[in-house]
Amino acid sequence: MKPIRDVGIVGYGAYVPRFRLPAKEVARVWKGPDGDVPIVEKAVAGPDEDAATIAIEAARNALKRAQIQPKQIGAVWVGSESHPYAVKPTSTIVAEAIGATPEIQAGDWEFACKAGTEAMQAAFGFVGSGMASYALVIGADTAQARPGDELEYTASAGGAAYIIGLREESLAYLEGSYSYVTDTPDFFRRPEQTYPQHGSRFTGEPAYFKHVLTSAQGLLDQLGAKPSDYRMAVFHQPNVKFPQRAAKLLGFTDEQVKTGLLAGVIGNTYAGSSLLGLTAILDVAQPGDRLLLVSFGSGAGSDAMSFVVTENIVQRRKRALFTCDYIQRRKEIDYGLYVRYRGKLKVH
Repeated sequence: MKPIRDVGIVGYGAYVPRFRLPAKEVARVWKGPDGDVPIVEKAVAGPDEDAATIAIEAARNALKRAQIQPKQIGAVWVGSESHPYAVKPTSTIVAEAIGATPEIQAGDWEFACKAGTEAMQAAFGFVGSGMASYALVIGADTAQARPGDELEYTASAGGAAYIIGLREESLAYLEGSYSYVTDTPDFFRRPEQTYPQHGSRFTGEPAYFKHVLTSAQGLLDQLGAKPSDYRMAVFHQPNVKFPQRAAKLLGFTDEQVKTGLLAGVIGNTYAGSSLLGLTAILDVAQPGDRLLLVSFGSGAGSDAMSFVVTENIVQRRKRALFTCDYIQRRKEIDYGLYVRYRGKLKVH
């Protein structure tokens, strides 16, 4: 898929909370001191942080790189599965905070972990059709996990924001995209339930791998491209092993995917996962590099997108903090403080 007008990423930004919960701390509480841990640690939102504040910080960084006025943005779309309100949009909070209101289109997006890339696809069409000069899309989450569940090791917090504009202004332009969705019940949360549930045997196959591999290969075939044509690729990161296995099955090397693989150190940021990985790639990409982004959302679906980096990347990315800056800025907390910060301790 490709819009009528050529479009691309004009600005991008990331935000990761400073608090970190070591995986060994989760294992200490639920498995004992010798329990296995799947990652090093995960990012945890502070008591004054939620998906909206994370989205605002990422959006401000994207604006710094784009160097446009907030009033020039025609749409603000926020993808998340942890919107702070059940009935009240996160997008209006973000739009107001960055000074983009009131003459603007705004809306929240949901599709589990690919809510952010779903909004990005819409933004490509919105700008590509001429309905707006720029659109701001964000994937942000403060992911939830039942105490003791395996998700508690990886369900983390963070977000990424992208300003979509025309190709001539972009720091990376879109070559094409491909989406693949089915009704596969691998992961879900019913209304009024606090924590999500697993579809158990559906999680890896046919959910993650079927959708990710199909969308990625579909895009490669559509473009007449092969893995060796890309300098770097980033896949959705529910854990460390899944994206590495998917990359190898498609023919990508470890070197091509290691830069965007953040799950091991900050966990799975859900709607911000693959988009956050893309910010890390853009932080080091060079003009002419070809980049592949492949998201995944439970339910299930995957969006694959191909970008080519332009000369604008060199100076523009210096205008805001790099993703690695947020990752290195860390403060370790224990399980008790984590429970308090995330509201898991109910006091009557």
